[in-house]
Amino acid sequence: MPPRRKVTTFNKARAIAWLQDGVSKREVGRRLAVSHSVVVRLHQKFQATNSVLERPRSGWPKKTTQLEDRFIRRQSLQQRGTTANIIRGQLRVATNTNVSTKTIRKRLHEVGLRSRRPAVRPRLTAAHRQARLAFCHNHARWTRQQWADVLFSDESRFNLHHHDGRARVWRRQGERYNNGLVQERVAFGGGSIMVWGAFSFRHRTPLYHIVGNLTGQHYRDEIVAPFWFNPLYTRLVCRLCSRTITRHLTERGWSTTSSSRLVSPG
Repeated sequence: MPPRRKVTTFNKARAIAWLQDGVSKREVGRRLAVSHSVVVRLHQKFQATNSVLERPRSGWPKKTTQLEDRFIRRQSLQQRGTTANIIRGQLRVATNTNVSTKTIRKRLHEVGLRSRRPAVRPRLTAAHRQARLAFCHNHARWTRQQWADVLFSDESRFNLHHHDGRARVWRRQGERYNNGLVQERVAFGGGSIMVWGAFSFRHRTPLYHIVGNLTGQHYRDEIVAPFWFNPLYTRLVCRLCSRTITRHLTERGWSTTSSSRLVSPG
């Protein structure tokens, strides 16, 4: 059987106006493409209520009380990483009320809590945070020209396997980066390949494939020294970075000649 066609409020008002003008019920039904019985019930309802609007309906009664709703909300706020199924079990144990996980999610949606993937950030110690804050204070007023004299270098590891990121938390709008709602992770897990590279305002170096663990000696002998001595890239090193690299190498046993070239120890 095809679904019953819903008559809009506008068409209901038109039908009543036609009936009051003396148009027959069958003719009204033909004009609106509805059955005769629909027009009859509409006319009867208008005579009883003097309105064509639908009366408000209470809907299906709620399965949970206000106290149980507060319990559901409290559990999700105290354990942001919990699931609707776990909250359902906790509610059943605490109040002997058995509801579906869909009902749990509906109650949380009503108070603005929705399941979202947690934001990800690197794990930082107190020393890491202090060093980063000091760097920001020292360089907050640097000009573009000053930053153009800086060569940035870093190592990056590209993982073949990593966490699938399916963990979810209950949070309100604007709570994305609240402590307790952010998933911390330890980088460089699983099979991977590591590369080193550097760039300045106008130039960049080629990527260097790092084989094995990156030790201080490996970094000095295989990465920094060949880059420093290569005439093709020596001109890319800025004033600030040349001083930094020179100090970095001399502290590890390299010496400086009268021509400002570095000589390997031994």
